[in-house]
Amino acid sequence: MWQACRQLIHRTWRYLRQVSGDDAYERYLHLYAANQERHGHQGPPLSREAFFKAWQQQKWDGIKRCC
Repeated sequence: MWQACRQLIHRTWRYLRQVSGDDAYERYLHLYAANQERHGHQGPPLSREAFFKAWQQQKWDGIKRCC
């Protein structure tokens, strides 16, 4: 029973991190490593701070309205 409860909490926490964007850097590193294997050396990955700065700029820069 405790194992099932722990799994439920873990899955819920993982889901919340995904929908909130909190795990975006970990997903970026995973994708970076996968692309590294396919395409060769691309330079070092962005730091956590640089990644989130670029992520926020992409999200908030420019016109974001329909009209």
